[in-house]
Amino acid sequence: MKPTNRTWLITGCDKGMGYEIAQMALNQGDNVAVTVLNSNGHSPLTELFPDTCRSYHLNVTEHEAAAETIRRAEADFSGIDVLVNNAGYGLVGAAEETSPDEYRRLFDVNFFGLVECTRAALPGMRKRRKGHIINFSSLVGFIGFSGMAMYSASKFAVEGFSESLAKEVAHLGIHVTLIEPGGFRSDFAGGSLATSSLLISDYEASAGLTRNAMKSRHGTQPGDPARLALALFEISRLESPPLRLPLGPDAWQQVSDKAGAVAAEVQRWKDISFSTSFQ
Repeated sequence: MKPTNRTWLITGCDKGMGYEIAQMALNQGDNVAVTVLNSNGHSPLTELFPDTCRSYHLNVTEHEAAAETIRRAEADFSGIDVLVNNAGYGLVGAAEETSPDEYRRLFDVNFFGLVECTRAALPGMRKRRKGHIINFSSLVGFIGFSGMAMYSASKFAVEGFSESLAKEVAHLGIHVTLIEPGGFRSDFAGGSLATSSLLISDYEASAGLTRNAMKSRHGTQPGDPARLALALFEISRLESPPLRLPLGPDAWQQVSDKAGAVAAEVQRWKDISFSTSFQ
């Protein structure tokens, strides 16, 4: 097991998952640097844990500010052991219903912001030859859902980035984990969920069903954010943490089902796959 009293940096801690994860780590005695969108950089966690918590204003789309925040946190705590890229939001709507401004902003937060926070933390982790990067993906970062094309795309990008990154940094003592939550009772389906500005009636039978289901399910999801936070704390202590971690029985089942379906489909079309080589 890794020693206690580590330092975390967690993005998107104004509320929801980020706040729960930060509070869990602080309750366990670790140091935590949190980022918030609040313009004054204040978080109530710094009052509850004045000795072990620092709070910084950060919009992750501002890449220079992200790098500066990482530098400040490293200076305040003498390094970062665990980086949790949690900042992000959802977007529901069919691909055709989603404007370029809407999906580009989504990628700026969910993907490019995550990438730049990671890149800023890597030099310190490389120097110390240790670190754990925990990137929030989603169940729909592994399985494409109707009505979530652009959100899924942003999380699929996180998955590809994280898988490759894990192979690049493993020999440096740095671990990477993808978190794939199913339905959790957080703010995701509430204030953290955007809806495409355009509605096209032809998509009511597909994307529209997802949109309505997300609204009706908000506040009744089976997943407990506090238990998710505990799961993250537990894997952060492992010498060999998982690369991919579905959280919630719904996520576990659907990820397992897709993995089996992909394997079966690939096997079914093996002859055509092999037919493309020079004879």
